[in-house]
Amino acid sequence: ILKGAFLVELLGALALLPAFCRDYGLRGVWMAVFHSVSAFCNAGFDILGRTDALYPSLTAYAADPLVNIVIMLLIVVGGIGFLTWDDICTHRLHLRQYRMQSKVILSMTALLIALPAVLFFLTDFADLPIGERVLASLFQAVTPRTAGYNTVDLTEMGDTSQAVTILLMLTGGAPGSTAGGMKVTTVAVLIANAIAAFRRREDPQLFHRRLESSAVRNAAAILLLYLGLTFVGAAVISIVEGLPIGACLYETASAAGTVGLTLGLTPRLGILSQSI
Repeated sequence: ILKGAFLVELLGALALLPAFCRDYGLRGVWMAVFHSVSAFCNAGFDILGRTDALYPSLTAYAADPLVNIVIMLLIVVGGIGFLTWDDICTHRLHLRQYRMQSKVILSMTALLIALPAVLFFLTDFADLPIGERVLASLFQAVTPRTAGYNTVDLTEMGDTSQAVTILLMLTGGAPGSTAGGMKVTTVAVLIANAIAAFRRREDPQLFHRRLESSAVRNAAAILLLYLGLTFVGAAVISIVEGLPIGACLYETASAAGTVGLTLGLTPRLGILSQSI
């Protein structure tokens, strides 16, 4: 695991070198290494702040395909988990030989990137050129699970897109990965259980494998825990600060999923709200 992590982070840093060295000179070497590690670990920390823009994240690179693609790949590689990569390296394209967990993780990851990206493309970023719009849509679909970078002003996204982002932040990445959240496998189990109920089947299934009832109970408990923490925290902050509940949900979902995205509210909150 350590060798694989270091190798991926090294390759990411080398890929980011041209962009950061172009803008920061020799300091760009450290910048490339830092942001490669941060992206792979789904940390979301950046050191790009300036006196005139304290929290810019990657907005300066919204039109840079290299930075966007490398950061997205690092986020996804870190977020699908080491067991999934073991399957990929061992069995390559022989998908039938993958663990069921790996199949679920890869399927859910693809869906949770593709569907939100299409939504964001259709509803947001209309003022951007088509190429930048595609990059922005993809990046904002990848980063909530749970990297915390952004390449656009999140406050400019529509209410629907912000609501979808909240769901993505709560979902998170894969078990055994560098991502947080309640995990894509939890969501997959709940979806499978709902489909089984609609079809009046006794047992839910994923990839023709029956799911234990304990797995469904655990998934339901995890969902209830995350929703409870997110909504109660948002309600308290909304009451104390006098802020809209939707904006507070965005902040608490980001915290619960250990994402780090914000609409700019958290730095301005009081001590109680920041503690929550």
